[in-house]
Amino acid sequence: MADGGAGPAAIADPEPLSAVQLLAPVPRPPSIRDFYAFEAHVATARRARGLDVDPLWYELAVFYFTNPAAVRGPGDPVWAPGGSQRLDYELEVAAVIGRETASPAASRWLDVVAGFCVMNDWSARDLQAREMRLQLGPAKGKDFATSLGPFLVTPDELPGVESGRPQATMRARVDGVEWSCGELADLRFSWGELVEQAGRDTVLRPGDVIGSGTVGTGCILELAAVHGGDRYPWLAPGSTVELEVDHLGVLANPIVARATIPAALVE
Repeated sequence: MADGGAGPAAIADPEPLSAVQLLAPVPRPPSIRDFYAFEAHVATARRARGLDVDPLWYELAVFYFTNPAAVRGPGDPVWAPGGSQRLDYELEVAAVIGRETASPAASRWLDVVAGFCVMNDWSARDLQAREMRLQLGPAKGKDFATSLGPFLVTPDELPGVESGRPQATMRARVDGVEWSCGELADLRFSWGELVEQAGRDTVLRPGDVIGSGTVGTGCILELAAVHGGDRYPWLAPGSTVELEVDHLGVLANPIVARATIPAALVE
């Protein structure tokens, strides 16, 4: 393989998926920015707190940084952080930067994005609500786990990608039962606008992850607010969460009791 033939050789004689354990497409990204770009999610979550959507949201694409050292891949276990009783999934799509760029223009976003994958922005809602009373964060309510996978799919595989709002149905299942369903094309801000905002006055590096934010109905926080917590309870050990996005595959993670941090995450 010294002549660079590893890729063609792997394609010619691939291992079956059943024989391998997939890792996250980017196990240690330089950074993870997660946006807040679906109006249905924003409106429902704020309504549950007696709030309207802030008019500024329609003008400004905002994001937070989460923990690159806490990335999980397909099949990796996830557990609630200490003190939390309200573990939630969040159904999202992530773009991965493929080349270094500074202050990219929205019109050039396809030149810098290597591909897309499914993203689960796990949340400890009780910790998150408490710490954000101080008008900063989220912090420990978010930085314990973010799942990425199962594959990195090049942009040309997604219908309508040139518009900046690819067409793909997004679904979440808990123990095989569908809980969430939404459309990637419902983004308020296009991927070009998200990439431009993420890179404004700074440098994006290969491997940087940019999350879409949660699609409408894409988390228990929303579902319980509308339909009640008895129907949509918080996640508990023994359950499995599957996020599926058309053209991107299924990202599944089992929920387990709190565990020690795996050696693979600290090496």
